[in-house]
Amino acid sequence: MDYRDMPMDELDSNIPQGRGMIKWAPFATMPEQFERVAQMVEDQTRIERPVLSDDRLDEMNRVLKKALHEKRCVTVEYYYDGFRFQVDLRLVQVDTWSMVLIGHHPEDDTEMTFISFIDILNIVML
Repeated sequence: MDYRDMPMDELDSNIPQGRGMIKWAPFATMPEQFERVAQMVEDQTRIERPVLSDDRLDEMNRVLKKALHEKRCVTVEYYYDGFRFQVDLRLVQVDTWSMVLIGHHPEDDTEMTFISFIDILNIVML
């Protein structure tokens, strides 16, 4: 007979408690292992800094000058810490001394964005 079909008063009330949470103690190190695996996966998705040709650099320079002259927004694709990112900017200044591109986000004029020339991968005029 199945114990679920038996009335409660006929069941044995002397049931052992077991070890409780002690049996789960070996798995306490698992979060660290999951963090390490996640770090390894992230490291595999990283890319090396691309090397741009002289023609590509000249083309980006022309687009940059035109956008500054016409005061138009640009989309800048840049490299940072092993990943590619994109940002839309309204250019303020191209600082050739510091080798930095300076701009505002089109929606927010208070926050300045600085992107190093070395990190820029592509510039597209909007």
